[in-house]
Amino acid sequence: MRNNLTFEIVENIAVIKVNRPKVYNSLTKETVLELDNLIEEIKKNREIKVLVIGCEKNFAAGADIKTMVHCDEEQAKEFIFANTYNKIENLEIPTIAAIDGFALGGGLELALTCDFRIITHNAKVGLPEITLGIIPGAGGTIRLRHLIGLTKAREMIFFGETINGEEAYKIGLANKIVNSEDLMPTAMEMARKLQIKSSIALKAAKNAIRAGIDGPNLETALNKEAEIWVDLFKHEDAREGLKAFLEKRAPKYSWIQ
Repeated sequence: MRNNLTFEIVENIAVIKVNRPKVYNSLTKETVLELDNLIEEIKKNREIKVLVIGCEKNFAAGADIKTMVHCDEEQAKEFIFANTYNKIENLEIPTIAAIDGFALGGGLELALTCDFRIITHNAKVGLPEITLGIIPGAGGTIRLRHLIGLTKAREMIFFGETINGEEAYKIGLANKIVNSEDLMPTAMEMARKLQIKSSIALKAAKNAIRAGIDGPNLETALNKEAEIWVDLFKHEDAREGLKAFLEKRAPKYSWIQ
């Protein structure tokens, strides 16, 4: 049973959408568990040739802050979406993220797992975790750097500011930019072009590209990022940043670490 996602298969193309419109499609542990189960289904279904992760109005506005604010280190581990996100990146089939509205934090990290990203002029994307006293913990510090380069990735991660669709396209975060009404039709058109390619060749291409990204060190880097993210919950700053967000005030971080 799926409460937080929609799923359909159209012409051998799997389409997943987060379906929590009242909270801008923010991600919870339950949502990511549903996503994980769907990815396992897709891996077993040899009829599926392409995966599109799309949206209605908002792609995904990141993790649900209310469910994170009182986390200790052990509880923080439950919010590491990296295992599921790694499964998406490691799928043998091509993957496309169709981004409209907000794609923030874990939402943008989800889009970064895909092979291609189509974005709208109305989109707002970013990794705002630093403003909450934490860092991206689902691959953002690793994948964003590989995608747009170290200089721009540092800027997005350190300042935590959002950028619009035009800027995202300009810096290479997205492959195409379209109007909102053209988003899913464009994604499906791209998917149809991919599904007629050789599945074996596409799989080989994905493996070859992946092998060239930091060689054997990528998984180590992703695991290290997750460890650092969890370790942040030893400190009061993480809870302070999250509380301040919910209370709509400026955070008061400790100066002594």
